[in-house]
Amino acid sequence: MDDEHVYLVPIGADRFELYSEPSDEAPSADGPTDGFWVRQARRLHEWWRAATHAAHAAHAGGLPEGRLARARNWTVGRIADSIAQQRTLWSLRGVTSASLVHPSDLSGTAAALVRTRLLGDARRRNAWWLLVDTLLVIVAAFLVLLPGPNLIGYYFVFRAISHFLGWRGARQALQVTAWTERPEPMLAELGRLALVPCAERADRVAQIAAALGLPRLDEFFDRAAGDSR
Repeated sequence: MDDEHVYLVPIGADRFELYSEPSDEAPSADGPTDGFWVRQARRLHEWWRAATHAAHAAHAGGLPEGRLARARNWTVGRIADSIAQQRTLWSLRGVTSASLVHPSDLSGTAAALVRTRLLGDARRRNAWWLLVDTLLVIVAAFLVLLPGPNLIGYYFVFRAISHFLGWRGARQALQVTAWTERPEPMLAELGRLALVPCAERADRVAQIAAALGLPRLDEFFDRAAGDSR
C-alpha cells in the first residue's frame, strides 16, 4: 500500500498528533504475522457493529437500560474511542511510502523529527499495553463460566488486538516506510486555533476539515486539543 497521507496535527504549544482517515472497515491482513490477529479483529469488528446498532436502537427507542445494557454501552464507547485513537497506526501496517502533511510554520526536518518521536512513543506504548491486556485476557477468560455475554473478555481481547496492530503500524512506519514532507498552511492555522475556546473556533475548524477533505478532523481536533490543556 503506497501514497498514504498522514497529517501532523498541532493540538497546542509544541504538541502534535498523527492523523489520517482510513476506512472504517475491519483491518485487513497486511503482513505474514497479521493473520490470527486480523481474523480476531474482524470477528470483534462484526460484534462491535452489532452492539453499536443495538445501543443506538435502544437509545432511540427510549428503552430502559439494565445493568447488561449499561455494560454493553460502556464497552461500545470505549472500543469506539480506541478505534479513533488507533486508526492511523492500523492503516500504516502495510504502507511503504507516505506523505507527512505538516504545518507550514514547521520545517520539513523538524516535522520529520516530531513524526519519529510520536511513532517511537506509540510503538513503546502499544507494546506495553499489549503485554498488559494479554494478561488481562487470560484472567477474563475465567468469566466465561458466568452467565451472559462476556463483555469484559470482549473488551480486553479487542484492546490486545488493537495494541498489536498499533505496534505493527508504528514499527512499519519507523523501519520500512519511505516518508516525504509537505507543508500545509491550514494546519498552521489549526495550531493557533488550539488556543481558542472550542465554541469560538468550531466553525473555522469545520471549514478547515472540509477543505482538507477530512470530515472527522474537527471532532478529533476538539478531543485532542482539549486533552492537551
